[in-house]
Amino acid sequence: MPSRARDGLDVSERDDLDVSESETAAVSGHTDATRVRQEPGQHLRLRGERKSTPERRAEIVRAAAKTFGTKGYQKGSLIDIAAQVGMTHAGVLHHFGSKEQLLIAVLEYRDQEDLEVLAKQRMPEGIDLFWHLTRTAAANADRAGIVQTYAAITGESVTENHPARGFVIHRFEVLRGKIEEALREVCGPDLPEDVCTHAASSIIGVMDGIQLQWLLDGDAVDLPEATRFAIEAILTAAISGVNRPRPLTPGC
Repeated sequence: MPSRARDGLDVSERDDLDVSESETAAVSGHTDATRVRQEPGQHLRLRGERKSTPERRAEIVRAAAKTFGTKGYQKGSLIDIAAQVGMTHAGVLHHFGSKEQLLIAVLEYRDQEDLEVLAKQRMPEGIDLFWHLTRTAAANADRAGIVQTYAAITGESVTENHPARGFVIHRFEVLRGKIEEALREVCGPDLPEDVCTHAASSIIGVMDGIQLQWLLDGDAVDLPEATRFAIEAILTAAISGVNRPRPLTPGC
């Protein structure tokens, strides 16, 4: 593929390289026959500095997570993402194929970040799962960006034909199933099925709701402690089963 070099910089015309096509211009017959303009956020790399494909993909995913978290999926453009990593719009598509596939990669990145809190590659079981959820909340207090990305994309996914809808539905199904399994292990065989189902849905609901409040007003909400309180309350009610206090249920 043809390229032009000047002052040690390698400026290629391939779409997946590290400059926007609008940043290079050749003017025949002029003194500055090859002119390279670098805008803020653009990065021209010296020859031989190009990152490997996995590194490049990871860099794009992190930039997309930031963009989708601050602007939402619909308003966050591939051009914005490309500018953050010094690539072209087409270069981002070279790595991910479509904006929808990049969105899924961002969501998978978010889930992987949660598991790395424990340096494990699989979800814990039994009581360890509930400890994991509380530790995740504590870790989230130091990574508002990834929490904001999750909240923004999950909220948007309820809209018609949103590309993350299927992923989010499946994620909730899997997480509810894992929590139900953990509840059965902790509470034993006498746990009523409806209590198990409601408790699992409630744990997910309060975690997401507390996160949203914290994102909006971090000074008013203690994310780790509020999450721990809610999970402990739900877990205590589930352990009590049919004998749990039910102050809002008539006749109980």
